[in-house]
Amino acid sequence: ETDKLPTPAELKKMSLEELMDLQVTLVSKQPERLAQAPSAVQVITADDIRRSGAQTIPEALRLASNLQVAQIDARQWAISSRGMNNALSNKLLVMIDGRSIYTPLYAGVFWDAQNLMMDNIERIEVVSGPGGTLWGANAVNGVINIVTKGAEFTQGGVIGGGVGTSLRDVQGARYGGKLGAKAYYRVWGRHQDFNATETLDGGDGKSSWDFSQAGMRMDYLRSASDRLSLSGNLSMGNYETQETRTDGQYALARWIRTLPSKTDFTVQAYYDHQYRSIPGVFGEDLHTFDLDVHHHFLMGARQSLIWGTGYRAMFDEVSNSQGVAFLPAAKTLQLFNAFVEDEFTILPERLKLTLGTKLEHNDYTGWEVLPSGRAAFTPGALGTFWGSIARAVRTPSRFDRDIHINDPPVRPGDPRLEGEPGFRSEVLSAYELGYRCAPRENVTVNLATFYNVYEDLRLIERNASDTLLYTEVNGVEGEIRGVEVSAGIQATAWLQIQGGYTTLDEEFRVQAGHTASQMVGSQGNDPEHQLNLRVNMDLPHGFQLNGSGRYVSELPAPAVPYYATFDLMGAWIYGGFQISLVGKNLAERRHQEFANGASAQAIPRSFLGRASWRF
Repeated sequence: ETDKLPTPAELKKMSLEELMDLQVTLVSKQPERLAQAPSAVQVITADDIRRSGAQTIPEALRLASNLQVAQIDARQWAISSRGMNNALSNKLLVMIDGRSIYTPLYAGVFWDAQNLMMDNIERIEVVSGPGGTLWGANAVNGVINIVTKGAEFTQGGVIGGGVGTSLRDVQGARYGGKLGAKAYYRVWGRHQDFNATETLDGGDGKSSWDFSQAGMRMDYLRSASDRLSLSGNLSMGNYETQETRTDGQYALARWIRTLPSKTDFTVQAYYDHQYRSIPGVFGEDLHTFDLDVHHHFLMGARQSLIWGTGYRAMFDEVSNSQGVAFLPAAKTLQLFNAFVEDEFTILPERLKLTLGTKLEHNDYTGWEVLPSGRAAFTPGALGTFWGSIARAVRTPSRFDRDIHINDPPVRPGDPRLEGEPGFRSEVLSAYELGYRCAPRENVTVNLATFYNVYEDLRLIERNASDTLLYTEVNGVEGEIRGVEVSAGIQATAWLQIQGGYTTLDEEFRVQAGHTASQMVGSQGNDPEHQLNLRVNMDLPHGFQLNGSGRYVSELPAPAVPYYATFDLMGAWIYGGFQISLVGKNLAERRHQEFANGASAQAIPRSFLGRASWRF
């Protein structure tokens, strides 16, 4: 982390081959070249985000072709990897600077409460496939880590704002400076105000919202081998729908010690508080304390070992309503974990084997074992072939065990839903093969194939004696097979083209002991085909033109038609000034991306004009 990061101007001039030399940390919890990482990993750089005009994290995640990203309404998103996507997706682990933004309420992410000043993001690492050995339970279908820039790389000031149609207005400011000879800081604030999306017939979707944030970060570089980072954030959001309100605060501290012997030691601790209130439905007050320690060192010339341990305490209190209740209302959940991963270099610069496992204890199912094995073979200029086998689990959430919907019924004859006190972890056995290469200086190719086998997925089961009562049980099994392809071409010094394609084949069935007439509620509603294309052009006199297009095939059940659309961004950069105009979803007036029952909404064509000044 002490290495100087490339600036956006330097990233713009990089060839795709040089971008493959960027270091990623998500695959092995230590820096390694993207080109040789034994996993299906994609990196969204700061320049990618700027060129796309993305103003929220979900918008930025659309740039990773190995994700399924669907907008539900103005504030809600369905985001997953390798299928099983829905509004309450629970098999994708998401972190910001290593801080998990998971909620134990349903084992997923409230995307409307996760936002940053986009200019603070250094990169977003996206791994499709399991990561439980290093990152624990719920890193099932993928892992995302959003990495923010060190304070030393955000010196000086920036102020900017914009107005538009869907994003009605946005304002932000940041200033960074020095404290003495070795400490750097930045402070920032941002406000966004979103218009509602539309109903399917073009009416007001009543999903408008606004969100405000302020934050700080300080980095003390005691020496070339010692870094202490402190960061914090305050946020508040208000939503038109049911007058929902959310606010949050967090504070994070991280110490990294790197020794000349290529040994490094990291200690990270954070406190996170999230509050959400939906009047008449429920409210949640969640406090999270987390401590994580890991140590990486070499054992001889050909062996590298990393081990670590961690503890997390979550104090969750729910305000129940007549229709939705979590019982007990207040609950304390604890996680303990320890992991070890050993990397063997069998042939220097050619063949590596990585074996590891994680032991994690949770209050619902006790100890979970999460092993994995990876191999990477790099036969010279032919690129890197890799493969992996792993086990991952999605541990129970409060939604699985503690939920009571309409129980007792508000009106006689209404159906009811209860959680299952004995609900077990959902289990994945994953098999992957992949290939990554740069056959020419200006061309990169990535290929990943996978076969996922699931057991004990959630089934919402009708009670045999009381047909109005449904219970959540482990009752579904199945497989997902798929292929992910991405490629990039630096056609000229001023033209770059990148694209990606994914295809999924899903098959689920009710496990023995359950009947096919019961309602399956575990798998998502996923497109069979997804295609993305991005074109970036650097024109004379500081002008840029960037475009992206995507095709998403139909969703089967509940049905959503296929759609194809494109975005355009034009920008003029002169010294510290930038003026840009962004158009999104330009192919048609509106389109639907996800089904959400009677409240299904359409995403309209939108425009945003922005200006910023760096000083």
